[in-house]
Amino acid sequence: MKKWVPIILIALFPTFCQAQFPDAFLGEWKGKLSWMVPGKETREFAMSLEVKKKDSVNTYNWFIKYGDNKTDIRPYTLKLIDTAKQQWAIDEDNGIILDNYVAGNCLQGSFTVMNNTIVNNYCVESGKMRVEFFTIRLTDKKTSGKGTADSPSVDSYRMAGYQYGLLEKVR
Repeated sequence: MKKWVPIILIALFPTFCQAQFPDAFLGEWKGKLSWMVPGKETREFAMSLEVKKKDSVNTYNWFIKYGDNKTDIRPYTLKLIDTAKQQWAIDEDNGIILDNYVAGNCLQGSFTVMNNTIVNNYCVESGKMRVEFFTIRLTDKKTSGKGTADSPSVDSYRMAGYQYGLLEKVR
């Protein structure tokens, strides 16, 4: 058994050394975001995300930029809300605060605006950040099932769009 301990520790070493949220997210990330809408051609545009510590504890700048001309800039604030729940909030600094939760090395959340629910997912894996947005149209609902214990009523919704990007850390 003693000879297995060093082998196990060596195998697990990369896992222990990888930075976890929020440290793994710090820096500036850039790449392309693909936007897929059913029945339309895929559109692609530039995206960058800068995550930087602020002076306050557990508070970070969360700056998103869309497009090459950098005119669509969203200067948000990321704040820790509840350590036990791994709950964070993206504060848009305009009265809108979006709850997000950490699962593994991913920051995930969902919100509803103008009859669309958007599910966001930011994950750092192998030194790259995967960004995903799922858009669900709430007005296009289909209900099935019998409404019984054996066959409960189930609502399904149209996927209005999906955005995917793989961002590289530039600094």
